[in-house]
Amino acid sequence: MHYLAHLPASADSTAIAREHQKRQDWVNQQKKGFLRYRQPALELAKYPAAWVDCSGDTVMIGQAEEIGDHDRQLIAGHLKAFMPWRKGPFSVFGIDIDAEWRSERKWQRLIPALPDLSDKVVADIGCNNGYYMFRMTDARPRLVLGFEPSVQHYYCFKALNGMARCRSLHIDLLGVEHLPLFRECFDVIFLMGVIYHRPSPIDTLRDILTALKPGGTLLLETQAIPGDQPVALFPEETYAKVPGTYFVPTGPCLLNWLKKAGYVACELFCSHPMSPLEQRRTEWMDFESFADYIDPDDSALTTEGYPAPWRIFVRGQKKA
Repeated sequence: MHYLAHLPASADSTAIAREHQKRQDWVNQQKKGFLRYRQPALELAKYPAAWVDCSGDTVMIGQAEEIGDHDRQLIAGHLKAFMPWRKGPFSVFGIDIDAEWRSERKWQRLIPALPDLSDKVVADIGCNNGYYMFRMTDARPRLVLGFEPSVQHYYCFKALNGMARCRSLHIDLLGVEHLPLFRECFDVIFLMGVIYHRPSPIDTLRDILTALKPGGTLLLETQAIPGDQPVALFPEETYAKVPGTYFVPTGPCLLNWLKKAGYVACELFCSHPMSPLEQRRTEWMDFESFADYIDPDDSALTTEGYPAPWRIFVRGQKKA
């Protein structure tokens, strides 16, 4: 838990350490569901990369000439153990991982609204395999802590950073519900692709506000529906075939949520319809994807008949 040393005294370090140990005891069980991801992560960590570059659209970990053909085949096999790959692209020792999401497009949309991350303490809530965390390293933050309760995504990040060895990046098997333990800890918090999975979005936003330092910034990206009215869709069962979807807001609705949760300087800085050019099936994610979620006869509707999804980006701050 090296990241605790970077947190201020306002953090409940005892409770964080206790929760961390509970999660570690759980994930270190000798069960197939854990071993299927733990073992390839441990094997990949045996290949530290001599060269890492996170400044471009593709996160580059190692160069092809650093390993031989035999090791390349072993590494590719271990990487495929983490399929389906949702976020990317990555290149690992010359092995190109074309993930379902072209996540570099989302990062490019975030860049105009990014605060200075240099020497900052940052949280990425629901960080998945850490693609955005790796992209942050170019700004030299002091600490980026990924909150990720999924065993698959947790070990995928551990595998990648076991090779990349980016010392400012850490991950823990924690969720957004643990944020109150991190009172006034973070200069910047990223919440991307999470809020519509929360049954009480304003409570979630308040928990994030608690974890921000005074003057800190929240950058939030979410699935949304188009519209100028401050309303949210509440699907009966699934939305775009995704279960566990609660409130899907319009842009004005999301801004109102932020304001009611106590944020200031709230701004919607990007809004766009989703596209199969950005989320699609690939060799590394061979299940259903965006095109399968949309009505084949009307691209403005999901398969359930709801408005087809957009993505919106907002920024808010905690009072200084």
